[in-house]
Amino acid sequence: MTKIALITGGSQGIGKSIAKTLSEDGFAISIVARDKEKIKRSVDYINNHNGDAAGFVADVTKPEDVNRAVENTVERFGGLSVFVNNAGVSYIKPLLRISPKEMKKVLDVNVMGTFYGIQAAANQFIAQNTPGKIINAGSFCGQTGTVNLAADSTSKFAVRGLTQVAAKELAKYHITVNAYCPGIIMTPMAEKDDFMMDRTNHVNKGVELHRAVDQSALKRAGKPQDVANLVSFLASHKSDYVTGQSYVVDGGITYH
Repeated sequence: MTKIALITGGSQGIGKSIAKTLSEDGFAISIVARDKEKIKRSVDYINNHNGDAAGFVADVTKPEDVNRAVENTVERFGGLSVFVNNAGVSYIKPLLRISPKEMKKVLDVNVMGTFYGIQAAANQFIAQNTPGKIINAGSFCGQTGTVNLAADSTSKFAVRGLTQVAAKELAKYHITVNAYCPGIIMTPMAEKDDFMMDRTNHVNKGVELHRAVDQSALKRAGKPQDVANLVSFLASHKSDYVTGQSYVVDGGITYH
C-alpha cells in the first residue's frame, strides 16, 4: 500500500507545511479543512510539484465529517497510514473575560476534534489490519499553564492526556500516538494571536510577540517548517519505537 497521510487543517499554516513535507517524503496526501478554496490551492501546489494530493471539506467538531473524511481518503488512495490531527483554534483573553461560548469552541475543536480523529483513524487502521501512526497537535501552553491562554492551555493539556491514553490502549494494534507542541510559530493564526495579546495587554502591535520570542533560548520565532520537520520524523518508520510522547518545538521556552 502506498503511504497515505491525512492532515486536518492542512490548507494553511503549520498544516500546509506538514502536507508539503510529507508529500516530499513520498506520502499521498489528503488535506481536510473547512475552506474549499484554500484546500484547492494546497492540493494544486502539491500536485504541481510531483505529489499526489486530494482535498475534502470537513468540520472536525462533527464526528460524521471526520469519519467521512477518512472514508473519502481510503476510497481515493486505497488506505490510510498516518493521521495528523492538526486542526485547531485559539482564544487569547484573561481567564475572567473568556465567555462560555469561546471556551466551548476551543474545546470542541482542539479536544473533541482530536478525539474524533483518533477514533476514526484507529478504527480504519484496525479494519485494514495494518500498523498506523496518529500525530496530534499539542502546544507549549499544554506543558505549563500560560497567562491569557486559559482556553488554549486547558485544551492542549487535554490533548496531551488523550495522546498518552490512546498510545497505551492502541499499542496492541501496532498504532503509535504522539504529539507535536509548537511554541511561537509564524502563521496566520500566530499573527491573529499576537494582535489579541497586544490588545489584551494594551500595548503596541508586535510588543507581546517580541517579549515571547525574547523568552526563548534561540531568540527567534519558529517557522512552520520547524514543526513539519518533527512531524516528518513522527510519520516515518524511524519513530516506530516512539509512542505516547509530546515533543515541544518552541526554541527553548519550556523545559520538561
